[in-house]
Amino acid sequence: MTGSAQRFNFASLLLCLCMFASGACGIILEYIQASLASMILGNSFEQWAMVIGMMLFWMGFGSLIQARIPKKRLIYTFIFVETGLALVGGFSPTLTYIAYGYTAHYSLVLYFFVSFIGIMIGLEIPVIIRINNDFSTELSTNLGSILSADYLGSLIGSFIYVFALLRLMPITEAAFVTAGANFFLALITYAYFSRKHLISKGVVIPLLMTAVFCSIFYGYLNNREWNIKIEQPLYDDPVVLSRTSQYQHIAITHYKPLDDIRLFLNGNLQLSSTDEQRYHEPMVHPVMNLVPVPVRVLILGGGDGCALREVVKYRSVKEVLLVDLDPEMTQLAKTHPLLTRINDNALADSRLVKMAGPGVTPGVHRDLFIRAADRHHGTRTEATEKVASVRYMNVDADRFLSDISGYFDVIIVDMPDPSTPELSKLYTRQFYNKIRQHLSWHGMMVVQATSPYLARQSFLCIGRTIESAGFKTLPYHENVPSFGDWGWYLAWQPHIREDRIKERISRIQFNVPTRFLTPALFKSELAFGKGTFETADTSINTLLNPVLLTLYNHESWLLD
Repeated sequence: MTGSAQRFNFASLLLCLCMFASGACGIILEYIQASLASMILGNSFEQWAMVIGMMLFWMGFGSLIQARIPKKRLIYTFIFVETGLALVGGFSPTLTYIAYGYTAHYSLVLYFFVSFIGIMIGLEIPVIIRINNDFSTELSTNLGSILSADYLGSLIGSFIYVFALLRLMPITEAAFVTAGANFFLALITYAYFSRKHLISKGVVIPLLMTAVFCSIFYGYLNNREWNIKIEQPLYDDPVVLSRTSQYQHIAITHYKPLDDIRLFLNGNLQLSSTDEQRYHEPMVHPVMNLVPVPVRVLILGGGDGCALREVVKYRSVKEVLLVDLDPEMTQLAKTHPLLTRINDNALADSRLVKMAGPGVTPGVHRDLFIRAADRHHGTRTEATEKVASVRYMNVDADRFLSDISGYFDVIIVDMPDPSTPELSKLYTRQFYNKIRQHLSWHGMMVVQATSPYLARQSFLCIGRTIESAGFKTLPYHENVPSFGDWGWYLAWQPHIREDRIKERISRIQFNVPTRFLTPALFKSELAFGKGTFETADTSINTLLNPVLLTLYNHESWLLD
């Protein structure tokens, strides 16, 4: 084999490796934009479809542009494409967040970056094919090697995004890491073809690449600090924590003059320390007192630990299992000083357990000895008494219910509102059917059900869906100043007559300390205004027909 053939073969191999890497980087940049759109604009199904659809369209536009590029400019074009992807792709999440905080046209900024990245990705593939045409003997070999490298790179990029980048770093940092990989492609391409005298040497490209490298490296070093500063305009109070987990964006604010601590998930308020008791106490104490002897309690969601704080006040409870998808959330609830102050260190001595497979039986793993007065200090004294065995598990609640065996006396469903397909799944008839299979014969469930005033049709749909799973229900509501009028559903096995539940309510007493709720107040929460339950809609939320998602995102939060 001649030296020229060896050079050409190595050049072709290098181009295939570049296509592999650019395929991986391209798909990661697409996923970053789709994730960003979901976090900012909501409804992940719609946003992922829009982003991927727009990128494919602009990729087609980019492939048309390459036809106008003369052959002698192809290598330069590839270098500029990779450099441009590095610069724009790296800074796009940060700049989109800035637009989100300061302008009303942030969606235009987001889709501009989607379009630009799509054009660049669509441009690079045919450009590499045309460059490689000089180093490949046949067109079929050229197309096969380049396209297969691109497709394989896309697969590997998907794995990297899902199993590494999402779990290890904020989305802004993932963008800079991907940008660094794009820049490295441009650098090795420039170095190789310069050494082979296939592109002319000059100062413009080195200066440009140096400036881009410094920008990306500076962004990588400072993006976490920028995140807090950029995010601040989105909140009324100072941001003290901003973190993106594999599943959601978590922010905590603290207004010191009023000592108001607020928790936000994906920009949506989850609790305020000034009035969270008006939410958590009505959710927990009625169900705990209407069940004759609540021994085993399951909390689905509630990763902030506040519902758990109320549950462990009951001496009859021997075992509590909290199931929350996001380990970042439960870890913060367990260790962050502001959250532990709110949840009274409810998770301090809890034990993390893993899903061991089908047929998992919840059993006692560890006895916790906690006295309420000592929780703030984490101390143990001779007066300390046994409260409950508290465990938590980071797993999807739907999967948990499919794999677990055994029964619970009280099941508390404290999920975020059904604003995304992933959350709407946890409000379906299939999900409530699974819960019913694990609710004891005398047990009861309570479900957080959005606002009966601001999201009335959603509230009613949740009630119909619970009843379609075979439960009997009783709705109630309370005003939570941070949220507005908020509602829940009590639900129980159909063999228990409703008059027995009402008789228990008539003599209900809360024999544990509360800050807000009283028996008389709970009874008043059962009353609704005229016309609240009047509706022509009879739809049920199911996996194949997630009507609740549409109701919540498009028909709810309007006064009807």
